[in-house]
Amino acid sequence: MLVPVFTLKLNHKILPRMVALGRYDGTHPCLAAATQAGKVFIHNPHARGQRINTNRMVQSNQDSDISLLNINQGITCLTSGVLNPQLGYDCLLVGTQTNLLAYDVYNNSDLFYREVSDGANAIVLGKLGDISPPLAIIGGNCALQGFDYEGNDRFWTVTGDNVRSLALCDFDDDGKTETITALSPMYGSRFGYALANGTVGVYNKAARYWRIKSKNQAMSIHAFDLNSDGVCELITGWSNGKVDARSDRTGEVIFKDNFASSIAGLVEGDYRMDGSTQLICCSIDGEVRGYLPGGEEMKGNLMDTSAEQDLIRELSQKKQNLLLELKNYEENAKAELTTQLKEADGQRGLIPANTQLQTTLSVNLGSDSQSAHVELCISTTNDTIIRAVLIFAEGIFEGESHVVHPSVQNLSGCVRVPLTPPRDVPVDLHIKAFVGYRNSTQFHVFELTRQLPRFSMYALSSPDLATEPLSFVNCTMNERPQRIVMWLNQSFLLPEDAEFQSAPFQVCFTSLRNAGQLCIKIKPGGEISINTDDIDLAGDIIQSMASFLAIEDLQVEADFPAYFEELRKVLVKVDEHHAVNERLTADMAEHSNLIRSMLVQAEDARLLGDMKNMKTRYSELYDLNRDLINQYKIRCNNHTELLNNLKAVNQAIQRAGRLRVGKPKTQVISACRDAIRSSNFNTLFRIMRVGTASS
Repeated sequence: MLVPVFTLKLNHKILPRMVALGRYDGTHPCLAAATQAGKVFIHNPHARGQRINTNRMVQSNQDSDISLLNINQGITCLTSGVLNPQLGYDCLLVGTQTNLLAYDVYNNSDLFYREVSDGANAIVLGKLGDISPPLAIIGGNCALQGFDYEGNDRFWTVTGDNVRSLALCDFDDDGKTETITALSPMYGSRFGYALANGTVGVYNKAARYWRIKSKNQAMSIHAFDLNSDGVCELITGWSNGKVDARSDRTGEVIFKDNFASSIAGLVEGDYRMDGSTQLICCSIDGEVRGYLPGGEEMKGNLMDTSAEQDLIRELSQKKQNLLLELKNYEENAKAELTTQLKEADGQRGLIPANTQLQTTLSVNLGSDSQSAHVELCISTTNDTIIRAVLIFAEGIFEGESHVVHPSVQNLSGCVRVPLTPPRDVPVDLHIKAFVGYRNSTQFHVFELTRQLPRFSMYALSSPDLATEPLSFVNCTMNERPQRIVMWLNQSFLLPEDAEFQSAPFQVCFTSLRNAGQLCIKIKPGGEISINTDDIDLAGDIIQSMASFLAIEDLQVEADFPAYFEELRKVLVKVDEHHAVNERLTADMAEHSNLIRSMLVQAEDARLLGDMKNMKTRYSELYDLNRDLINQYKIRCNNHTELLNNLKAVNQAIQRAGRLRVGKPKTQVISACRDAIRSSNFNTLFRIMRVGTASS
């Protein structure tokens, strides 16, 4: 049984997901965590008796081992690590909604303090790609930004949505790390993740090893070799105070413990300075426990006896279920040997040996009572009936599963299930069907998997009847038309009788979601034209085709007049919000100076006994303070609208990038940012259209 090697009770609340461990003097590990009222506390039990008081950092009155760092803003993310290799020790990185602070704890000084317009929701420190110095990479409002130790902006790109968590991982095994929105790198290309709905799992590249779902929320995850087998386990801290360790390959629980309150963070380090690395778990109430990896004498037995008893009960239940299933099979086998198939056999669940379960996917255009959808038809090959169907699919059903249980009057050998995937992504449908006869009390369970094509929510339509959208994407792919036809058959639900002639040919689709039109034209010489008013759909099609055809670099020419006009309006609003913000800041500074002057006059009047003048001045102070509060509210609303508009701009850049593949994609994102920095909107739209700023 694994027990903590040390336990600390810190008299400070800890904000969730904001815990870091660093050697801020290069030698002694110290625990840093964000606490209430815009402060960061640093616990250093190795330097007792040293009093530290500076502009930012002060000694805690409650605990001599703790120093408090005043940030004076709401803290949104926190980490530590070596940002400047020449210093040889860690620095502390603190992010807020508007700024990033790199703090040298050892010298009690700021390394840099940078404004980040997109906010800092998540932060990670490390080396990225070919950039030699370590970077502090922050994820914010649809953007990623990387700073070196001098505060220089060395990396920037856009994302499809707000970034909530970051990890550095060598995703494609090329020896370089790429930024991914995940939570914990394991090793190699393997990483663990946690979702807001209580799901925790492990991926290796794009392949998922396992996942589990809990009613509690995963507050923090960390990779740590807890059982000393040379392979890191995924450690998870939960909102109910539980900490568990799971195998990276199977998800099996090998250790668990409980805290009195929710877990705030998980880190590792040699906190006792004895040469061994401990797993350090922190709760939001300030309780800290350190665990040493299990030794050889434990032989992998890390859980206490009560946990072992729970496991024995669980295995016993599985054993009973398997014995019951085996008994049913034996009874069915005896009945098959002794008698011919008759009515009683149907009750035992006997079905013909050649019974098969078939599935078909088709597009249903809907009716007055039902909207258009994809229809999954599940049927048997003989007179057996389907009693129930259970379907598991991510992102389609609420709760990720769907059960169809027809009434006795409606039992048949065919079940139709409507599917309406909300996004254009391929989805695996895991199907389990109960097959038997009407009077059966036992049923055979058929299991199979069917993949829903990526663009299944688009119905083939006649080019003569379709209205061609004004927006388009043109590109050239040196591929045979037959390969394009193969991609069409894999990505769309096409009728069996659909035939395509050699180039040139045109294929048109209608969206089942909003009746939008999509036309794909294949011309001689490898020229492809995609007509749609949905820029997201165009990007998805380009990415899907490039992946299927193994295209590494692809430049396109694109135009989306309606979308670009909306973006132009957003850019004008951004400028207006910046102007309003500058004016409000100047007004608030002027009011602050007036308040300072009036306060001095009011206090002078009080000391001189001039009560009438004092009352007048304090009345004016009250009015000024009220105006200042109202201006602050206006400024907050203006800032919120500015962030929303900046998010729309970043998403537009990301969408323009998704219309390209490889180097052209990277070049477009970088050129778009330069155009925005210089407020050259005409150049920005030209880059989005043709991929370059030059004429």
